[in-house]
Order: sequence, then C-alpha cells, then structure tokens
Amino acid sequence: MPSAYRPGRPEDIPGLDQAALRDRYLVQGLLTPGEVRTVVTHFDRVVAVGAVPTDAPLALEAVPEIRSERFLDHREIGIANVGGAGAIVADGERFAMAPEALLYLGRGTKEVVFESDDAASPAAFYGFSAPAHAAFPNALATPADGTIRELGDQATSNRRTLRQVIHEDGIRSCQVVMGITRLHEGSMWNTMPAHTHDRRTELYLYFDLAADARVVHLMGEPDETRHLMAASGDLILSPSWSLHSGVGSSNYAFVWAMAGENQSFDDMDSVPIAAMR
Repeated sequence: MPSAYRPGRPEDIPGLDQAALRDRYLVQGLLTPGEVRTVVTHFDRVVAVGAVPTDAPLALEAVPEIRSERFLDHREIGIANVGGAGAIVADGERFAMAPEALLYLGRGTKEVVFESDDAASPAAFYGFSAPAHAAFPNALATPADGTIRELGDQATSNRRTLRQVIHEDGIRSCQVVMGITRLHEGSMWNTMPAHTHDRRTELYLYFDLAADARVVHLMGEPDETRHLMAASGDLILSPSWSLHSGVGSSNYAFVWAMAGENQSFDDMDSVPIAAMR
C-alpha cells in the first residue's frame, strides 16, 4: 500500500497493467478486525479510515501526513457502519451506530473512539475525511434518515435505493457529501449510464457482497475505460477525471462519498452508454 495515493493522469491509464491499476486505485484490507487503518490520498486531500473494534475499543489518532495534533483539528469526517451494531464516542458523547447508520463529526472534535456491541459480530466503521475551513455540528443519521431516491429499473438491471445523508439539504458539512446506495435483488448495475464530475473526487466502498462474488468496477475516461475487480470491503479511489460505475455478479451495497469544488449532488457530466469505450 502506498504511503499516499496520488490521482495520476488520465493519459497514463492505457499503459497500466492490472497490477499497477489496482495498486493506484483499489485499496484492500481497510476494514481489518482489531485495527484502525488509514489511507492518505492527494485526491482532494481525502483520507479514508477503517476501524473494526473487537475485544476492545479503538481510537482515531492523527497520522503524520496531516501534520495535526488530532485527526479532526482541521478536518471533518463522515463515518458509516457497514458491519454489526456498535457505537462511536466523540468528546464523551455516545452515538449508537446501527448497521448503515452514518455519523458526521465536525472540525475540532478532539477524541473519537469506536466500539462494537458484540465482538463476535463487530461493527465495521468506514470514514471519509476532507479538510474543513469551519466547524459544523456533529450529527447522527439512523438507517431510516436521509433523502431517499429510488433509481433505475428492473428491466435495465439497475434498480437501486440511494440514500443521501451528508449533503446540501441534509446533514451540513464544509465539503463532504456522503450516502449509501443499495442494489435491489436481481439488479447488478450501479451508476449506469455513467458520469464524471471534474470538480470532485469520489470514493466507493463496496460491501454486503458474498465472499465469492465481485463487482466489475469501471473507471477511466469515458473513451478509455478500464475495470477493477472489487470484493466486499474493497475501496475504490475515483479521481475527478474518471467515471465510476460497476456491475456485480450479485446485488450489493456501497458507500459513496465526495469532496471537492461544491456540494451539488446533481453537478455531474453524463456519459451516454453508446459513447463509452
């Protein structure tokens, strides 16, 4: 795993083999039992965090690359639970985290501790952090909260429920936009037709995928697409110039999160399917 991931140039993609492509744009092992793992990127200075507490709570600590005493001194973070029930304690306030709950913690939050209700079925916390210029209030969204969008159709194998949580009309933030999409049974395609948004980085964390199933994740410029085979728990780093779409060997869910120029969810440049190569 690189010490810090860099977006690279789109013209470099055609010359990369699968090993190099995966090394630059796919992260495995982020959600490892008993550990906090951190992935530092230069994709809009996004930092991804994975924490799976088992027998003991785990604390979120600063990493050298952000040059801060505490992780959230100059940052904000959205945290989704993609595992069993658990809790997050932020500056002494305990937030119960059911599966698919999502918590926003603002700039200046000092102490963050991750807990699982049951070590045999631990919580799995995925965090998406970006620089923040102001402090917004900490806020919890239960699995029932958020703006729900029903998208796609069974006939095109892309029926899915998209839940917007951290966004302009939901939990407020400086720049993080975050939510969860779940494919319906019998549907496999996400974000097809595809799109790009040159003003924002986006990360996908795939989860709820069977151990022997995979998502064929598409990336690259629309006329030079490449694929990454992603398993449950794999993280995809999508630079601003890349489309991001995928098809699974079964239905699945993913956490999507963005940071960059603005927070308008619909600020995107659609790519007709016939124009893709």
